[in-house]
Amino acid sequence: MTVVIIVVIIVIAALLLGSSVRLVQQYERGVVLRFGRLLPAVREPGLQLLIPVADRMTKVSQQTIVMGIPAQNAITRDNVTLTVDAVVYFRVVDPVKAVINVENYMLATSQVAQTSLRSVIGRADLDTLLSDREQINNELKAVIDAPTEEPWGLHIERVEVKDVALPEGMKRSMSRQAEAERERRARVIAADGEFQASTKLAQAARVMADTPSAMQLRLLQTVVDVAAEKNSTLVMPFPVELLRFFEKATATGDADAPTKIPDGQLPQAVPNSGVLPDEDVLPDSEPMLESDVLDAPQSASGLSPL
Repeated sequence: MTVVIIVVIIVIAALLLGSSVRLVQQYERGVVLRFGRLLPAVREPGLQLLIPVADRMTKVSQQTIVMGIPAQNAITRDNVTLTVDAVVYFRVVDPVKAVINVENYMLATSQVAQTSLRSVIGRADLDTLLSDREQINNELKAVIDAPTEEPWGLHIERVEVKDVALPEGMKRSMSRQAEAERERRARVIAADGEFQASTKLAQAARVMADTPSAMQLRLLQTVVDVAAEKNSTLVMPFPVELLRFFEKATATGDADAPTKIPDGQLPQAVPNSGVLPDEDVLPDSEPMLESDVLDAPQSASGLSPL
């Protein structure tokens, strides 16, 4: 009997000692309730002694908690239905509030994050949601942090939108829009290039017009470029200046050409010229004979018969 009593006393002492000594890790804080009343002091890391039966300690982790927000179906401000999921990074900054003011701060934070995500997506346009994620993340952080930091002792460190799932029809429409935008930019760039090239060509033409030798140098350069291609046929451009020379020569020859005399009319001698009209301009029907020349009276210029 004595041995049994000793064993029972040892077991009871071990149980009492085990319930009165608790270990708090470095990343944890302990909140102690004594007979249901909160003790003001928060237990720090290390071995903490508790009164058996009277004290009950709850350990709260102060590490950053990563919580995924399930995918939420939402409608944007421009009436586009999509599915969005996100992730929330938060930690406990006040262990007393996290234990006393809310029953389960993990579940409460998850529900607030889901409702806040749907409300923020409903106030944003689709273009803003796709192009300006930073703005959406900051707004989500502010919306979730407002009801959780002061009453629950939580601090929302970061909120990130992970994925935005669009309907297939919307994806095709956006693809066509992006393709049309790219085509428009390509056409504008090509037109701008043509405009700049034409401007430079006009400037080059004015320089060549002021310096005729520049045209000859350009012609020789073109010949060299063509010859470098190892072609069997060499195309030699015809100089424009040579065409202008022939044009001027033709105009001068037309001015010096004799005037055609109508049929049946004799050519008139040029006064004070001393030159008779040529025979090739006489009418074919009445050729001039030598006797006609001898019988012709002398002109005022003093011509004598042959």
